[in-house]
Amino acid sequence: MADMAVDSTGLQATAGPYDRARALNAFRFGDSAFYWTTRACAISVLLILGGIIISLIVGAWPALREFGLSFLTTARWAPANDPPVLGALGPIYGTLVTSAIAMTIAIPVGLGIAIFLTELCPLWLRRPIGLAVELLAGIPSIIYGMWGFFVLGPFLANHFQPVMIALFDGVPVLGTIFAGPPSYLSLFNASLILAIMVLPFITAISVDVFKTVPPVLKEAAYGVGCTTWEVVRSVVIPYTRVGVIGGVMLALGRALGETMAVTFIIGNSFRISGSIFAPGTTISAAIASEFAESDGLHQSGLIMLGLLLFILTFLVLAAARLLLMRLEMKAGK
Repeated sequence: MADMAVDSTGLQATAGPYDRARALNAFRFGDSAFYWTTRACAISVLLILGGIIISLIVGAWPALREFGLSFLTTARWAPANDPPVLGALGPIYGTLVTSAIAMTIAIPVGLGIAIFLTELCPLWLRRPIGLAVELLAGIPSIIYGMWGFFVLGPFLANHFQPVMIALFDGVPVLGTIFAGPPSYLSLFNASLILAIMVLPFITAISVDVFKTVPPVLKEAAYGVGCTTWEVVRSVVIPYTRVGVIGGVMLALGRALGETMAVTFIIGNSFRISGSIFAPGTTISAAIASEFAESDGLHQSGLIMLGLLLFILTFLVLAAARLLLMRLEMKAGK
């Protein structure tokens, strides 16, 4: 006999074995389709990444075969020579210097904004500041570049750089780092633009992870007489350090690969200088400024720069992942 069931209206309905089997088969088909769809999406990421790596290697192979490892140690970039002389040391130096200066500025400022928003800011002011931070993240990079070229660069060259040059003139090491003359286009100007661009990433992620701290932990710290600074230093930061480091590394990845804003204001000079007020270039800026007019070995050299940037970004993200894993192991997770 068919099984009897009562529906929500109180009426009896029949559901035979055939109906149950068909329903189970439908569920199994749905689960299987969902599994293979998600698996295909995950595998597609690996395929796309592998395709990018292979295309970069193929495009960079002529330059790698021609210059070898000297490509990494040569500071001169003269594609018009016969034969061409191509070296990546200048762009690598500019990429590392601008990213380091940008993160040095952005990390304390971003964490300070996040701490203020979560611990000290009045409720009526949190929303406007939060919206301002989100707006910074949404501004296109070319707008940052134009603002840096027409506004920030002249301001720094006319007011900030002369003061720093005079202040450190004759001081060992610092005198070289802050050597003149002032310039509208420099490594420091590009670094400051990068710091402003990555600031929203650090701030937004830090705010989100700071909000995950259980209130009872902070209340207990305040209860034993801790100040706000002590609560932040001893409770909030240790509890959320994994998330904070993740946000910092995300911002560093953005700083390493930023193109248009940096191209506007860095000067696009392959010369290496000890002064941060001198023009320079980065890997991404060099590619953006020369790729359209390149061909042959010159184009292969630019693709080689792209491969180097890919490897550099991968190493940074891998190091960040290892650091996060070590922190999680120390926390007993």
